[in-house]
Amino acid sequence: MTSDALESTAVLFDIDGTLVDSNYLHVEAWDRAFVAVGHPVDVWRIHRAIGMDSADLLAHALGDDADRLGEQAKEHHNRVYLSMTGRLRAIQGARELLAELSSRGARVVLATSAPQRELDVLLDLLDVAPSVDAVTSAEDVETAKPAPDIIEVALQRAGVPADRAVMVGDAVWDVVAAQRAGVACIGLLSGGYGREELLEAGALVVYDDAADLLSQLDGSPISPRLAR
Repeated sequence: MTSDALESTAVLFDIDGTLVDSNYLHVEAWDRAFVAVGHPVDVWRIHRAIGMDSADLLAHALGDDADRLGEQAKEHHNRVYLSMTGRLRAIQGARELLAELSSRGARVVLATSAPQRELDVLLDLLDVAPSVDAVTSAEDVETAKPAPDIIEVALQRAGVPADRAVMVGDAVWDVVAAQRAGVACIGLLSGGYGREELLEAGALVVYDDAADLLSQLDGSPISPRLAR
């Protein structure tokens, strides 16, 4: 690794629920999918699994029926979710936060395992290409969060070691994945997970949303790393 890389700082961002207000659309799409395959699941249980690898989500929601109904439910979810993408919107402050970090010299990486079709929609909506150095997708790993794989790919693309990076995410699964990769994590409440559970999972600190983090950026765990 070059000396330049060792001096750089990367800020890795989850997208769903962190930069784009999409978690509850995913909940709705999964709810309709599980009803369609004849295995309704209480909506609160679906929400608790949002942000984890789809195989884990299906096992969590469908239990013993995951092998039999999982692929069919996944197809229903994808179709329903993509039909609702007109309702997506960027979370307040998301674009501005990425632009500010980029202007301060951070390497900004969108560390998501979203399928490419979903990712294309999210990137078009965000329109933050000038602020972003690299993007990951489902095609980069076999297993998504809470496995650390996508974080490790993001670090490789940023060209920095784990101790020169900070992850920003909204789900417990983001925090766990970051910890497993040796990366410090900041939690946001914008995905619907609670402050205490994010802290208990290992988040250094929790902010309301991207706008709140931006307003307190100089006092955040990111700032000292930018100054080093």
